[in-house]
Amino acid sequence: MDCVTILAQAVEAAGPEAAEEAIVPMDLFWTQITSLGLLEALTFISFGAVCLVYGWRVFKMLVVISFGLLGLLLGITVSDKISGGDSQILGGLIGLGLLAALSVPLMRWAISILGAVAGGILTSGIWYACGLTETYIWAGALIGIIAGGMISFIIFKVAVILFSSLGGSGLMATGILALLYLYPQTTEKVEELIFTQKWFLPTMLMAPTLLGVILQNKFVKRSKEWDL
Repeated sequence: MDCVTILAQAVEAAGPEAAEEAIVPMDLFWTQITSLGLLEALTFISFGAVCLVYGWRVFKMLVVISFGLLGLLLGITVSDKISGGDSQILGGLIGLGLLAALSVPLMRWAISILGAVAGGILTSGIWYACGLTETYIWAGALIGIIAGGMISFIIFKVAVILFSSLGGSGLMATGILALLYLYPQTTEKVEELIFTQKWFLPTMLMAPTLLGVILQNKFVKRSKEWDL
């Protein structure tokens, strides 16, 4: 069954019953947003703005940080299953150091993977924003992963711009929503938009990403010395 067939089925299935098949963890996203304080929200916005506009200059650091965090998560998960949680910290640190170290000599591969993941996030976000049934959201993500991976291997700079813009956009969106949540006048409105308007969160993520892609592309063209 190809992706076009799945898309057609998803369009037919989208409707009142789609709400009963919720897969996207909106509660988890909301918990992360509401857990941030004022200083943390401002830090997210500031760091996100740097990644959004100048990610092409600090992409090596961003790659190492990304894979280090992935290693930390994997290390904690594996340690929890093997030892029952007795050595989570040690396992997390080992995973962090291992993947962070491997990402340096395998930088191009690491960037291509991040570019593919970024493509999957964007296309699954479009799927969710269109109100299609979440049961097949993996199909939308798969299209982006394949497209993002292919483009990343062919045009290296596209992968750098894509994943750094998306990462910066995600940090900024989280920080902005956290700030709005902190003000009583906008708390209920933000929560309502996130849980009732499917287009809202993907738009908050994709609009700055598009801006970052445009800006970084202009800056990269002006920098003759830019390279891996």
